[in-house]
Amino acid sequence: MSKLAGKVLITTGGTQGVGESVALQAAREGAAGVVICGRQEDKGRAVAQEIESLGSAAEFVKCDLSVVEECRNVVRRCDEKFGRVDCLVNAAADTNRGTLDDTTVEFWDFQFAVNVRAPFVLCQEAVRIMRRENIAGTIVNILSVAKYAGLDILCSYSSTKGALSTFTKNIAHSLRDDRIRVNGINLGWTDTPAEHVVQARQGSPSDWLQTAEKKSPFGRLLKADDVGRLCMYLLSDESGILTGSNIDYSQRVMGVFPPERE
Repeated sequence: MSKLAGKVLITTGGTQGVGESVALQAAREGAAGVVICGRQEDKGRAVAQEIESLGSAAEFVKCDLSVVEECRNVVRRCDEKFGRVDCLVNAAADTNRGTLDDTTVEFWDFQFAVNVRAPFVLCQEAVRIMRRENIAGTIVNILSVAKYAGLDILCSYSSTKGALSTFTKNIAHSLRDDRIRVNGINLGWTDTPAEHVVQARQGSPSDWLQTAEKKSPFGRLLKADDVGRLCMYLLSDESGILTGSNIDYSQRVMGVFPPERE
């Protein structure tokens, strides 16, 4: 049986990378509807068309996650089209770098708006619909192993993921009686289009991916489809009553120091 048969899913960042993989895999798993959002309208409409080719209804919502009302509009559009929300994946994030010294207050605030406030608003709005429709829904927040401390260039980013991790556990606890499950995935180094942009911006050589993968214990970085498959498990009944868990999905065994790789 398809994991998400008849369900309606919202995923942020659905125009590329992890969000796109989640959206397409949800369609393959029988989702009745998939709502994606992002800033790139051409990519969004192309992904929506691919979702529909897989047999699911699709809706693309152009959205800047740093704007509260645009976050609310994503859930509103889902409600207007499908009348329900069963699953939410907060996959989008700003991954730009900054040390303690060169991170500006403006950048700190922006990154917290996108990486923490947007998931909060989306969860708030989606849960209101789940409660209204008496839906035992599921939420997955995409986190990062950087939440444990992170590199010196991830001062703000690591802090956002630490905050989102705590938020994930808090609402998992508060939503138990509604039978709404909330889990997170702490990603290790992942090969995504956004990571390629960031690596180029910080001056990494063009073969950074090949070099990184050669040094990785399993011979490759995480891929978006790896994350998408884990999301399908967490969103579906296969994961049972699992809630409040932030799963480390990484080649590094956290707590083992010093980290040899990744």
